[in-house]
Formats: sequence, structure tokens, C-alpha cells
Amino acid sequence: MFDTLRPIDAVNRQHNRRATWAGGTAAHAHTKTRHQFEAKGATKHLERVEKAQEKGGYGVALNTLYLGLSAKQDHHGLIEVGIASHDGTYSIDFAVMVLGGDSGTPSNDNSPYASRAPTPALPLADEDREKVLADFFLTRILEYQKDHHYKFVGAGITKNLVRLSPQLPSRLWWELDIVPLVFEHGLEAPNGGPVDAVTIDEEADSMARKSLMFFGPNLQPRVQVGYKNMVEVDSMGHAQITRLDQYPDTVGKRTWDATMKYVNSIKQNKTKIAFFNSTPQGGGVALMRHALIRFFRLVGVDVKWYVPKPKPEVFRITKTNHNILQGVADPKERLTDAMKETLDEWCQGNADRFWLKPGSPLAPRSQGGADVIIVDDPQMPSLVAISKKVDPDRPVIFRSHIQVRSDLADQPGTPTAEVWDWVWNHVKQADLFISHPVREFVPKCVDFKKVGYLPATTDWLDGLNKDMNQFVTEYYFHELSTEAFRQGMNRLDFPQRQYIVQIARFDPAKGIPDVLASYAELRRNHLKGWPRQKTPQLVIAGHGAVDDPDGSMILDQTLSLLEEKYNDVAADVVVMRLGPSDQQLNALMSNAKVALQLSTREGFEVKVSEAVHKGIPIIATKAGGIPLQVQDKKSGFLVEPGDYKAVAQHMYDLFSDRELYQNMSDYAAKHVSDEVSTVGNALAWLYMADSLAQGKKLLPDSAWINDMAREEAGLPYVEGETRLPRNKELELKD
Repeated sequence: MFDTLRPIDAVNRQHNRRATWAGGTAAHAHTKTRHQFEAKGATKHLERVEKAQEKGGYGVALNTLYLGLSAKQDHHGLIEVGIASHDGTYSIDFAVMVLGGDSGTPSNDNSPYASRAPTPALPLADEDREKVLADFFLTRILEYQKDHHYKFVGAGITKNLVRLSPQLPSRLWWELDIVPLVFEHGLEAPNGGPVDAVTIDEEADSMARKSLMFFGPNLQPRVQVGYKNMVEVDSMGHAQITRLDQYPDTVGKRTWDATMKYVNSIKQNKTKIAFFNSTPQGGGVALMRHALIRFFRLVGVDVKWYVPKPKPEVFRITKTNHNILQGVADPKERLTDAMKETLDEWCQGNADRFWLKPGSPLAPRSQGGADVIIVDDPQMPSLVAISKKVDPDRPVIFRSHIQVRSDLADQPGTPTAEVWDWVWNHVKQADLFISHPVREFVPKCVDFKKVGYLPATTDWLDGLNKDMNQFVTEYYFHELSTEAFRQGMNRLDFPQRQYIVQIARFDPAKGIPDVLASYAELRRNHLKGWPRQKTPQLVIAGHGAVDDPDGSMILDQTLSLLEEKYNDVAADVVVMRLGPSDQQLNALMSNAKVALQLSTREGFEVKVSEAVHKGIPIIATKAGGIPLQVQDKKSGFLVEPGDYKAVAQHMYDLFSDRELYQNMSDYAAKHVSDEVSTVGNALAWLYMADSLAQGKKLLPDSAWINDMAREEAGLPYVEGETRLPRNKELELKD
């Protein structure tokens, strides 16, 4: 019998995740309200909205607003708090309360807009105040959102409030999906000094208006690239979505202890590290760098990340090179001498303009340059040579994230060999060559002694992976529905119907034609005759990188295939190229019945790790590093690239056999390696940077960097720790 999960099962699917916030019971008493919220929802409209919700589906739009939060504590220990809401144009409501004391209006009056939340008794001891204040704000905000059908997307918070409740910003992000932006002052005088006698409501309103400056028209924080083209991660550090004490719970104790050993050494030696790659947004490399810089900032390590000025002409060449190296480009495509010159001039120009001057990252260390240079991928390989030219003894690491077809790179005269020869000529001076853990990704010309293995990683605390409650999930599904309508695409019928998902860039190597063929096979042969409403939909979605011009072409090819070859199932296929909203992708992955990753060429796909972490059974190809991420028949199924019939059979098995599905889901969620997390990634980079900066010579000789780091820290892997398979085939031999 074809199995169907209830909608609530999908939305509230829970797994054995490590707890992020400790529970506890706080003391409660009176809160006095000096000014309560006055904005009232349109009662009849709210009744219609509630009736629409009762009929099922996520068809209810929420108005998006911004918050301002402020607080001041007087010498008696009483805390005055202000909350202001702003719609992007006007301030629309505010409230002022005193926590503790006898003045003001009690908050438990008969107004329908007064809070029904328990209210904290103050003054409190410092250790209690932090949690009590955070609980108070979160409860009030959640009530206000639900009563008015609002969704707050950002909140400006005074630094003084964060001093009173350090956990508040990250809990706003983690529990309410509000991006918290922390500012020193609420109002400034023209000369930059603070304004005298600012009332709490003025300060809260100023916070709301200030937060607006950091959001773009898509309601996402703007990607900031500042002086010297340094990526200003998390809105120059104002967006404080995580706290350091959250990270130990994302990995095992031995991984955490090893990481902190290198953190302390790097800080003691004042080592400066600089990353370079081609784009600040889109694609796995940028995601990893944002997460790394966020973590490094919290632990106090001096790490910065730089990108070049974008140039569309160059990105077309670099994307073609990427496809050639993976063996998925048109055979007629070649890297010409003129293209090489364009790339080298672009790279040298950015270095001269931003990074070689005294005090800049590529300047010699004697002139304030970084102590360790890390260059990602083949877009800017000449940075390795440039760094070595100005400071020959400075350590430089080249990190290759893609599936290089070494069999083609090793054949003189092939397009792949031509591109690889150009890359290698620039990077051969690097002290280390770090590859995904796949032997075939390393051409023979590379000095095998310098090769170390490191998987791609993802962050369990960011928008792609954090747990989202039903209120937030419903919001993002409505946004997805709206976006599908805007693009003229089919819409998802969840929760009435289940769905299968592949989340990936629209890229020639992602196997999208095989995804369509597999779904058609499932519907035509395994589910033939089933009522349409009982069959699953297919979702193909992803967002693109700044330096990837292929997306529109592959999207068009996908839509053409649906029209010409799969017209009978096309109405149940949802194809969307989404904007940069991690939470939309999170909602899609978290609530899918089955995930697919049918790449024909792949490095190490983090979407596979994300599906496994969420307990979503995945069907993936034996391409690149994917077989290291999926335990066949335990956390998912592995198939040969192009074997769409096997994919269809596995999908049917997962939908029809509830016990198989549940066992696979449970196993997946409990068997995720620390190596694919931000902390595991940080451990590897800190170990390499710390060792090289101290003058040690590292020769991994095809070893895993995490193994080396753990062993050097005196904390090697022990029995029972989950880690990626260490296959003997990965050892490089001359």
C-alpha cells in the first residue's frame, strides 16, 4: 500500500539532535506596561485568514515587518524595555514596559492586545536575567506576530540590551527566524556623539529604522563587500545569529577540544589568515566561508576573506573552465591564449589595486601582510604565484573544490589538459594542495606528498539547516508558492501532497535530466493508475552563484524537456530558480519525503550531508565524493549515474514501505560526521595554518587533514565516532 505521512508528521519531523538551548523555569511576577501596543488587526480579515488555514495549505500571506528592541536598567535593578515595529516605510506600533516595580499599568489588563505571557520578576541575579529577558521578548514577539499575522524578518537591538541578555540575538534567529542586528547607539548627533535624553521608545524606533539599511528588496541581509574587497560577513558583524556556546553541541567533545587547542595557539602567536575566492555569495564555497568567518570571529581568530571586483566577461570564462575541468563542456570549448591573458590581467589587477599595498593581505609579512594565504578553486590561481613572488617563504594553500577529470587532465591536447596546465602553472608553488577526498580529482602532475583530503562542509546553525517551527515553515512555503506564481511555474500542493526534491544549482553536471526521467518512470510504471492527489510531486530548486552564467540555459533545457518528453507528468513538477533565501531551501529539504542528488559529476555535495542530517532518505549517484556521504541501504541509496530506473524503484520502495523509510531516516540523522560541520572544517584549517605559520613542513601524502589535526592535538579518532570512510583507494601512488 502506498504510504502517506500526515502533514503534521512532515512539518514536525523530529530527530535525535543535540540540544541547543538549555531549558529551565524562570521566576515570574508583575510587569508594568507604560505604553501597550495599539495597532489592531482587521478582525474580519483575520477571521477569513483563520478559515483559510483551517481548510489546509499554506495560502496565507504574512505582512513582513522589522523590529527595534532596547532596554535600560536603573540603579534599583528595574529594567525598562521598548519594542517598536516598522513596515519599511513607517513606524506602526510600539510598547514600553518596566520589568519589576510598582509604576505603570499592569500588563494583564482586559485589552485583547495585552500579552498573555508570564512576566518576569526583577531584579534578578545576572545568571537568571539573561534567560528571563530573552524568554520575555521572544514570547511577546511571537504573540504579536500571530495575533496580527506578521512576520518579523529583522530586528535592530541595542548593545546595552545584549549586555543584559547575551543570548537574545541568537535565540531570535534560532527560534523566531528573525535576523538580529546589534548596534552601539540608537540615535547619533551630526558629529557622531550620542544624543542626550533619548527615551526608550525613541531608541527602539531608531533600532528598527537602522536595521532596515542592511536588508535588500528580497528581505535578505545584503552581502557586504568593503575596503580592500574584504567580505564583511554577517553585515559587518552586526548580525549576530550564533553564540559561541552553541557550537560545542554541534560536534563531539574530542573534535571540539582539538579545535580549541589550535584556536589558542593561533591567538597566542597572533597568526593572520587570508582566504581568497571569486564570489561572496552563491555556491558551496561562499557558504562555507561565511560560516567559517562567523565562527572564527566568535573564537577571536584573525581570519579575513577577500573577493575580486566582479567582471561578467571573466565569469563566463571561469565557468567554462569549470565545466571543462569537470568534463561536461561542449568539446569545442577551449581556453585560448587571449582568455588566459584576460584572466591573468584580471587577477593581477585586483591584487595590485586591493591586496598588495602595505598592510594588505598579499603584502609581504614584513609589511603587515597575512601569515597564511588560502586560495580557493581555479578562478584566480595566479594569486598563488603572486603571493610567492612578494614573500617566497610565506605558506600558501591551494584548495580545489571541484571534480577535476584527472583522466582527461592527464591526456595532452585535451581541453581539460589545456585548462589544467594553465591552473597548475600558477599553483604548483603552493605548500599544500587540498582536495575533496576523491583520488580521481588529483591529476598526476601534482606532487602527491603535498596532497591532503578535506570534505566540503555545511553549518548546522545557519538558515539552510536550523530547525524551523511550523509558523516559520508555513511562511516560507507561502513565499515559495508566491514565487512560483510570479515565475509562472507550477505550485507545490504540500501539505496535501508529499514531494520529492533535488536542491542544486541549475548546472550541466547536476543530472537534472536524470531527475526528470526518474520521476516519469515512477509515475508511469510504479504509480500507474494512482489518483493524482495520492502521488508525490517533484521539486527541482536552487539558487545561483554570482559567477555562474549557466543557470538560465539549464533552466530552459529543463522546461523544454518537460514540454517535449515528459508532458504527461509536467503538471506535477515544480521547477524554480530561487533567490538567495537559505530558509526557503531549508523548508523544502526539511519537509521532503525523499531527496535526490543525481549529479553526473560532483565534488562533495553538501546538500547530501544536509539531507542526511535532517533524516531525509536520499537517493544519490556514485559520482565524485557522494559515496563517502551516503551509506548505501542505510542512510540512503547509491546508484550509477544515469540509472533512472533504479532511482524510480528506490523512490517507490521508500514511499510504499514505512518501516524501511523510518529505519533509514533514523539511521541517517544519527550518523553524521563532525568532518562535514563548520567546526570540523575550522579544525582542519586551524591545524594547517598553525603548523605552517610556525615553520613546520606539512606533507599529508594523501592523508585526511582532520586525521592529522586530531592526532597532532593528541585526540585521535576512537571507536564509536562517526567519520567518513577512509578508503585505501584514496592513497596516491606514483
